[in-house]
Amino acid sequence: MFSCRLWDVNSLRCRQTFRGHVDSVNSVCWQPFTNNVCTGSGDKTVSLWDARSGLCVQTFYGHLNACNYVCINMKGDTIASCDADGVIKLWDVRMVAELGSLGTGNYPVNMVDFDRSGTRLAAACDDGVVRVYDTNDKSCVSELRGHENAVQAVKFDPEDKRLVSGSSDCTFRIWS
Repeated sequence: MFSCRLWDVNSLRCRQTFRGHVDSVNSVCWQPFTNNVCTGSGDKTVSLWDARSGLCVQTFYGHLNACNYVCINMKGDTIASCDADGVIKLWDVRMVAELGSLGTGNYPVNMVDFDRSGTRLAAACDDGVVRVYDTNDKSCVSELRGHENAVQAVKFDPEDKRLVSGSSDCTFRIWS
């Protein structure tokens, strides 16, 4: 059985173990303003867990390949998950439903990140491109090219003025 653990960094003790995934847990994040933890797994699912009880609150099904990464917008109402097939899924936490799917091509998506407003989503793609999507109409608004190998990480700055990406080509880029 595969699990995720919640650690107390002061006492260095495990406070909770979340059990239920049947393959590797590849990503974890907190849902803002809650006690919920979100996980993305190699078992093709995204799950929300109550950090106090350790119980699974909800599981989202729909990926056809391993889920590589999960993130939640600042409002806490939308989850973005990406997979090894190059698919990004947006999930409505309240309705427990898929809001839409974004295709990036035939390459895996390694990481996604919302801007502070939740209206833009950046994707780190294995084809060396950073793609930025409008989450309202699900369209690709920008393709940032320059890396010579797979993009592994992407993150908006705290003011949403820049985007930083890191690649397997041993470089990082700051996009304005």
